[in-house]
Amino acid sequence: MRKSTDNVWLAGVDGCPRGWIAAFVRPSGEVGRVKVFKHFIEILEQIEHPSLVVVDIPIGLPKYSPPKGRLAEGQIRPLIGARRSSVFRVPSRSAVYVGEDATSIPNDAKRYKKARGIARKTSIDRKAFSKQGFYLFPKIVEVDKLLRANRQFVRRVYETHPEVAFWRLNDERELKHNKKSAAGIKLRKKILIEADVTLEGVKSQPPPGAKVDDLLDALACAVIAIRIRSKKAKPFPNPPPCDAYGLRMAIWA
Repeated sequence: MRKSTDNVWLAGVDGCPRGWIAAFVRPSGEVGRVKVFKHFIEILEQIEHPSLVVVDIPIGLPKYSPPKGRLAEGQIRPLIGARRSSVFRVPSRSAVYVGEDATSIPNDAKRYKKARGIARKTSIDRKAFSKQGFYLFPKIVEVDKLLRANRQFVRRVYETHPEVAFWRLNDERELKHNKKSAAGIKLRKKILIEADVTLEGVKSQPPPGAKVDDLLDALACAVIAIRIRSKKAKPFPNPPPCDAYGLRMAIWA
């Protein structure tokens, strides 16, 4: 007998200006709610109780950074061509945590400088990280602390990157247009519809606190959740290595 999926929800999540945008979807691609949450844990605690949450945020932090960052970043950059610059280097856990700690070092510039110094000392190639990546540190730490403190969530939360997700859904062809451009938005909507995401969900307006590209990225993450559930997704690298706390360091698509 075929198992019913009537009560199954999955979630695709992307960072946005006001926190996290989450798209709750059925395994069929039907889009339910799309909402912005301030804290990541709220998504896991919603009434939908998503069995899988796929998020665009690095999960698993190295003690020492390999050349060019984690193996995950190194493997997906060549695949996405012109969009490779959107894949930021993830430094060591110690560098990320210092870079996030606005309580001890409230000045952004001083915190950035200190974190870069630690990153170089804990990188095999003595390299640091980009300024864009620095501004992701608070969200990285939020998810890292949550998964380390709540091991039951580790089985439910996976990492992806929207550009490699769209690459996978686009028959493994790179997307030429920037995601914020009119042409880029049009192409990404087309790819999502062809991936069986409901038309209403793709054409809906983003909720307050998020932009159109945030919505489309969250929906792409949701499609990867569907693919993970149906065992069609694969991790980069495969098999995934784990960090010192047992968190997978892999980007799924």
